[in-house]
Amino acid sequence: MTNAFYKTTKELAELGLEGLPSEMKSSDHLIYSSPATLYFNSPGAKGFGVKRAGLAVPESVMLLVSPGCCGRNTSLFRVEPQYRDRFFFLMLDDTDIVTGRHLTKIPQAAEEVLASLSMPSEAEIKKPSAIMICITCVDALLGTDMERVCRKVTEKTGVPAVACYMYALTREKRLPPMAAVRTSVYSLLEKREKRSSVDMNIMGYFTPLFDSCELYELMKGIGIKNIHELARCKTMEEYHELSNANFSLVLNPEARAAAQDMQERLGIPFIELLRLYRTDKIHNQYKLLGQALGAEIKDEDYYQKARKTIDDFKEKYGALSFSVGEIQNGDPIEMSLMLVEEGFKVKEIFATVGELNFRFLKRLSELSPDTKVYSNLSPTMMNYEIGGAPDVYIGSDVKYYHPEVPGIEWCDDNQPFGYDAVIKLFEGLDSALAEE
Repeated sequence: MTNAFYKTTKELAELGLEGLPSEMKSSDHLIYSSPATLYFNSPGAKGFGVKRAGLAVPESVMLLVSPGCCGRNTSLFRVEPQYRDRFFFLMLDDTDIVTGRHLTKIPQAAEEVLASLSMPSEAEIKKPSAIMICITCVDALLGTDMERVCRKVTEKTGVPAVACYMYALTREKRLPPMAAVRTSVYSLLEKREKRSSVDMNIMGYFTPLFDSCELYELMKGIGIKNIHELARCKTMEEYHELSNANFSLVLNPEARAAAQDMQERLGIPFIELLRLYRTDKIHNQYKLLGQALGAEIKDEDYYQKARKTIDDFKEKYGALSFSVGEIQNGDPIEMSLMLVEEGFKVKEIFATVGELNFRFLKRLSELSPDTKVYSNLSPTMMNYEIGGAPDVYIGSDVKYYHPEVPGIEWCDDNQPFGYDAVIKLFEGLDSALAEE
């Protein structure tokens, strides 16, 4: 029996990004979907898959065009009150898939969706703000021109139609599904004249940052009057307020393509920040942001509060050992680097190694060369064996591998960022260990 494949951080750093072993490239082998990875690697993914993300446009509905195997898991979302009347299905049979005849059915299906939204007592159909047409790998293989299909839907219904591509086949491409859907949900914005006040967008997530995140106060402290987030928009008028922004802050690399599109179409430039957990790097990033905006960002109080939270945790628990996963609100390698720099031990990491986090891995290899790095999607993971459990875990995937170990999943909908993320992380770990 082949053991679960891993490489140490030292071995990976020596191989380099171009030399990553095949087991760590999901495009080189069959993908293993264990309960640890089904969270993000299935049509019924929890969190924000393409389907739920497409409905980030307020007052919109979605028509999912798919075979039954892709659509069945979506029905789970309909039990949630906020989605109960927003998901609709056009199921494809074998003939549709072979001939592509379903493409002529989509405009009629969209009309039926609108009709279903009208109440018997209403004289007119209550139209949604947009119809998000979600299609699957079937249409990727057929080479469907969805822009043309969406124009037909708009002509027939009078409602803007936007394509959302649930193409697992494009996961390794330049614009993977979750980057593409972010472009889709901002595509209805139209250019507006800028206000005299300074407005800002926060881009990157489909749920808002925690209200306690210091980013809001720091930005207001340098004169930003209005801060817009897609996730806080309840109406289409609020949605279109995003077009008033003077600039955008991009907090997730998957939103970069959407920000670039908004810069070209709407004249809204953007600045990209990373979600980091090392307090000195958070401070440096705020300093650089202030320089870019021509203002001094005073973050000392937040910095000190985060440092105290970490120091108190270390004093209480000592040098714990961690297992860190990738199904969480952070990069597992950057987070592991933070933990090691703070004096903790990281026994193993479950992560996808890429260009963005390889620089963190190189530094981690110098401080913790024996830390094991596993690829969640490698078929060899079905043979994973615990070689000495950690004291605590971070990440939903690690919970699957270490069900008896205390820890936190750290993947709630609301998004942590900055010093507030660090504080909440260690407070969560403290609570988990205290309960144990």
